[in-house]
Parts: sequence; C-alpha cells; structure tokens
Amino acid sequence: MSIKKSKRDLLKLAGWSSLAATAALVGCGKKEEAAAPAAASAPASAAAAPKPEPLKIAFAYVGPVGDGGWTFAHDNGRKAVEKEFGDKIVTSYVEKVPESADAERVFRDMVGQGNKLIFGTTFGYMEPMMKVAPDAKDVKFEHATGYKQAENLRSYDSRTYEGAYMAGVIAGKMTKSNTLGVVGSIPIPEVIRNINSFTLGAQSTNPKIKVKVVWVNEWFNPPKETEAAQSLINGGADVLMQNTDSSAVLQTAEKNGKYAFGWDSDMTAYGPKAHLGSAIINWAPYYIASVREALDGKWTAGAGKHAWWGVKEGAIDMVSINEVVPAEVKAQIDTIRAGLKDGSFSIWKGPITGQDGKPVLKDGEVADDKFLSGVNFYIKGVEGKVPSGK
Repeated sequence: MSIKKSKRDLLKLAGWSSLAATAALVGCGKKEEAAAPAAASAPASAAAAPKPEPLKIAFAYVGPVGDGGWTFAHDNGRKAVEKEFGDKIVTSYVEKVPESADAERVFRDMVGQGNKLIFGTTFGYMEPMMKVAPDAKDVKFEHATGYKQAENLRSYDSRTYEGAYMAGVIAGKMTKSNTLGVVGSIPIPEVIRNINSFTLGAQSTNPKIKVKVVWVNEWFNPPKETEAAQSLINGGADVLMQNTDSSAVLQTAEKNGKYAFGWDSDMTAYGPKAHLGSAIINWAPYYIASVREALDGKWTAGAGKHAWWGVKEGAIDMVSINEVVPAEVKAQIDTIRAGLKDGSFSIWKGPITGQDGKPVLKDGEVADDKFLSGVNFYIKGVEGKVPSGK
C-alpha cells in the first residue's frame, strides 16, 4: 500500500514537474516575442533611402538617325550619355522633326511625358523652343546652333568651321582642276562661315583655287544633294565638300571618280575611294557635361549662356584621312589641330578680303566670336552671291 502511494506521489510529482517545465518554456517564449518588436523598431535613418527617379532626357532630331551625318552624330552623343550615367538617366528621341510649327507640338509633348532636360538639335527649332520654355519653367532646354536664350533655355554649338578649314587644306593639295565645290544647305552664318573657312584652308595650300557653291535649301535631301554635287562636278570641280546631312555628295563623287569629304560623322564607308577625310563633330563631351550639371543641380541658363566647342574641347576633328593624301599634308593637319587645341593658331586672321576686294580683317587682326557669328558674306575666292536666306 505504501508502495502504491509512493508511486502515485511520484507520478504526481512528475506531472507537476512537467507542467512547471512547460510553463517555464512558455514564459521564455513570451520574453523572446516581446523582444522582437524592439529589434524591428530601429531608427528610421537606418532604413535604406529610396532610389531617386532617373532624369528623363529627350532629343529632337531634324533628320533620321541613320543619315550618316548630323543626326547620326547627335544620336551617338545620346548613346554616350547613356553609357556614362547608366540608370541615373532615361533618354528618348524623336527623329525627322520638321523646322516648323510642328516642332512646337513635339517639344510640348516631350514636356508632357515628364522629360526634364530637352535638346533641340537644329537651328530651326529656336523659335519653337523659345515659345515652349516659358510654359515649362521646371524643364531645362538646350538649343543647338541658335543664338537666343531664356531663363531655362541655353544654346550650344560646335566650331564646324575648324573642320571645314582642315578639309580645305587637304582639298587645295588634292585638286587638279583648281576648282572646288561645296553643296550648301541653308544660307545662315554657320554655313556661310564653313564655306569661307574651307576656302581659306584651300588658299593656304593652293592660292590658285576657286570655290563654287550650289545651295539645296534643306539640311537633309539626298536626291537634291546628289543633283547639286553632280552639277558642281559638271562645272569642273574635282574635290567636293558639303554642309548637308547625308552621304549623297560623297557617293556622287565616288561614282564620278572625284574626291570629297565626310561631314559631321565619319563617312568613309559610303565612298572609300573618293573619301579624303571626314570633318566630324563629337557631341559626347558637351552632352555628358550638360547632363552632369543637371544631375548635380549646377545647370544654369539665361541671357548670353552659350557654349561653342571645337577642337580644343574635343568636339571637332578631321579623321580617317585617305592614304592618297601626301604625308606632308597630314603633318600640316596635325600642326593645325595642335594649334587650335592650345590656341596658338587662328583660322580667321587677317589679311582676309571680301568678294568686293575690301578687307574684312586687317593684317594681323583676329576675328572674335561676335564677328564669326555674323558672317553673311563670301570671301575672295568664292564665286557667286550669298542667297537672301530662308
């Protein structure tokens, strides 16, 4: 009997011990659960900051991205921006935007899509951008080759005349007829300045040359450019330059066994035998600098805010010079390039004479940017008259 009672007592004791252990475990569990919220209530500053939205950037192009020249060069600049900044930015573009009232609609649409930095890449976009900018003060606008600015719109350009001059240096040495031809786009100072600079370069290596010009009054029209190039060749020109956007001039020279230059982009592939070299524009340095300023909050605009970049800034060059060009001419190009880069060489330095025989720059006088921006005349050596404009 005492043994049974003893067993019962032992069983009771075991049961109570088990309950006590369970209670102890439950108590521990509650303490751990109570500690969990304390870990979750870390200071807000320790939480990861939200990733900023990418800067939306839009480009308006006057021609197709595959034009091989002007627009192709701008689009290469856009791609360079993407490579440089990665997911910090998002870019888009609209090609073949006419220089008309329709451009205003495109710019307003770009604003509506949330773009905060907009590039208009041709001269004819100036007035449409000037209309849109005041209505979108939170958007930064950049206009290529223009001269008007606003509170949130600035302008930029490349010194294409430096490439035109280097092309002229080569052309003067390579011509056999002493007649050079230029296919002109639209008679604005930019283009007239390039024709004159090409002539100055050619005169530096061959004082006997004369330059003929045919205007097509468009930036991109391959059939018209072809017709103009053929007309110049028929008129005796054996080396051609262009200030148009397609490769049509070079291709026409190739078919006729003459020489020509690529313009804005490297056009070697379009006419390898005719191609003497390409006067290219590299927009990447400016576009990268502009986007970086926008990202860093350092972008500014306003009256007089205009950038004009050339060889010095890595924006202009003469590339892919054909092996038929004599070594001494290539060396001369190297010297000119170095002089433009360090400022020791000036293309527009007197004496320079106009068609009427009167000096436009006196001996030793160097043109400033204000002078260059207003060139609306031909120098001596260029035939014909400057058209009245658009």
